[in-house]
Amino acid sequence: MATFDLPLTVDRARDEPLGAQLAAQLRSALRDGRLVAGERLPSGRALAAALGVSRTVVTEAYEQLYAEGWLEGRHGSGTYVTEIVPAPRPAWNGPEPHEPVAPEGMIDLRPGTPWIGGLDGPAWRRAWRMAAAAVPSARPDPRGRPALRAVLAEHMRRSRGVSCTPDAVVVTRGVGNGLDVLAATVLRPGDRVGVEDPGWGRARTVLEARGIVPVPCPVDEHGLVVDALPGDLRMVYTTPSHQYPLGGVLPVPRRQALLAWARRTGALVVEDDYDGEFRYDVAPLPALFDLDPEVVVHLGTTAKILTSDVGVGWLVARPELAAAVARRRIDLADRTAAVSQEAVRLLLERGDLDRHVRRMRAEYARRRAVVTAELAGLPLVGDTAGLHLVASLPPGRAERVAAAAEPHGVLLDTVERHHAGPVRFSGLVIGYGAVSGRAELRAACALVRRLIEATETAALGSAVA
Repeated sequence: MATFDLPLTVDRARDEPLGAQLAAQLRSALRDGRLVAGERLPSGRALAAALGVSRTVVTEAYEQLYAEGWLEGRHGSGTYVTEIVPAPRPAWNGPEPHEPVAPEGMIDLRPGTPWIGGLDGPAWRRAWRMAAAAVPSARPDPRGRPALRAVLAEHMRRSRGVSCTPDAVVVTRGVGNGLDVLAATVLRPGDRVGVEDPGWGRARTVLEARGIVPVPCPVDEHGLVVDALPGDLRMVYTTPSHQYPLGGVLPVPRRQALLAWARRTGALVVEDDYDGEFRYDVAPLPALFDLDPEVVVHLGTTAKILTSDVGVGWLVARPELAAAVARRRIDLADRTAAVSQEAVRLLLERGDLDRHVRRMRAEYARRRAVVTAELAGLPLVGDTAGLHLVASLPPGRAERVAAAAEPHGVLLDTVERHHAGPVRFSGLVIGYGAVSGRAELRAACALVRRLIEATETAALGSAVA
């Protein structure tokens, strides 16, 4: 059978249970398309014999993948890859990734995209015109252009409470690129890295492309559950400012507990400052990095402030680690476009970026108010920060609402698809950054409300029947 062609192995010397090792390898094959929808897997007895393990090991692996929705049993026929297995996820390679562009005429309520209509046109054009006239470097600095690193250090001190010098800053192409080059610097294939679950799937993709094992770590309405972190992780990736996608803001006691865990285990904490600039109830919490620069690496990007087309982000780490990352970039022939760096420097130096963030914070607060008003009475979470919130729904309801909304011209995302392991949270992830205006947002949310109520009525009718 095709499955026997897969390079499946188990290592009894590792602390990880054999069943979990096997499940991880099969899951990877399912994700990258080596196992396809409808394919029959070998029996537990046959696979156990091939691997030299007990049938219990194979049973544990299969049961885990059944629970995650990857496999299905057919009575009297065996175990098959489910027909709804997701399409293969390509290895990450390129600038900051984002969701597919919405078709013309669709209202996009998916998260992760800012409102580009709010850009200051004259300031934007001036910055790029002046950047194009800058003299290129004969030998570009792998850390990024010195002038940009200097203004970034000042910007982060002022806006995010990050105290660092320019030699702690590496200019990247975005968060995905920063995570990738950091992993290439400090990790080896087979190392285990904690990732939030549900969480940003692209982080898992980046790590898997390096041969690193992403370990799903649970979150709740407040963010990462620190007490549940395994002790054998080399690194943990987290979004403490506005957890993606549930929207929790990691409270100070958990931040302190996370740093104590990192000190105790020797692991690094990678802080993706997702939506860190936008909070609506109080001032944004200072970044994790400033609490313990020795164990935290801070990742930021212009993708959510301006647009992912800029292709500029930053990595902040203790200076010796930042220098090691820069050296690794040379090995990888990895660099950030000079013109983009110059444009961002000019936007920062002239105050245009700060003014833009202030305008957008006010605009997004108004949009948030529209969403919460239209969906009043529904259980909403994660609405105190960022560019999205979650409307919690019973299992299965969110997918039905999203499917029903698309023919009406509205694109929605669900919490379910952001899980790597068993689905523990259900609901709609409603982004309000990409919509062209508040009137359009209000109409789209009114439609979502009607569809939620319609699916609820249908569910009640089914229960009565």
